[in-house]
Amino acid sequence: MKIRILLTAAAVAGLSLIASAAHHGEKPSKDIVDTAVSAGSFQTLAAALGAADLVDTLKGDGPFTVFAPTDEAFAKLPAGTIESLLKPENKDQLVDILTYHVVAAEVPAEVALTLDEAGALNGDTIALTRRDGDLFLNDSKVIKTDINTSNGIIHVIDTVLLPPSMTASAEPISNAGATLVSMAIEKGAPLYNHGNHAACAAVYELAAEALLLMPAGTVSEGQEKMIRSALMTVRHSSNPTDNAWTLRRTFDSMMAPMM
Repeated sequence: MKIRILLTAAAVAGLSLIASAAHHGEKPSKDIVDTAVSAGSFQTLAAALGAADLVDTLKGDGPFTVFAPTDEAFAKLPAGTIESLLKPENKDQLVDILTYHVVAAEVPAEVALTLDEAGALNGDTIALTRRDGDLFLNDSKVIKTDINTSNGIIHVIDTVLLPPSMTASAEPISNAGATLVSMAIEKGAPLYNHGNHAACAAVYELAAEALLLMPAGTVSEGQEKMIRSALMTVRHSSNPTDNAWTLRRTFDSMMAPMM
């Protein structure tokens, strides 16, 4: 499987020099992974690659095109998202996100500007649009292009791309589902505030399980995946505080479109 590369803003300047050399006919000697790592400090990159077991893949022959979010892009994600994705039980979801940032071909900027969509390695489609002279992938702006490597190209983007299965969670939850979630929060929040985090987590877990047993249409496909992921996380954790917040963040995300 393939992976995107996570770039820090500090790396962009260093990568610019590499790209400049490549455009003057010098064949880069470093692959996508080594090019990114050599440009600066990449704690998020190292953690993501290790958690997803995808380092060797992206060091392969390719060619690949990687749409690389900056650290500022990751900072836009809800608090705790990255930490949750790096947990072993969420590996499949992490891989899905990472491979949504990679195309199995070299796509330089001049070609990307002529396309309306691109097929990502996770099987989903990325929409490409031009707005005021800038290239956007879904709602993510390309802020640096054509960083050449020995096995492909890196383009830097300002927002993390989320697969359609995850953005589907933005659909409004049904009234029945919203009622159940509201009742769970009403019962669980006071328990948490009085220091009984385990009881709060238990209430939230029961509500999450109940949502999965309700009639089809109560939650969307994306919301169902969020719930299952959250339940998997708490069932592999012995920390009631973390468990309560994992489920509460899931409920808040589901309820947000109704606010």
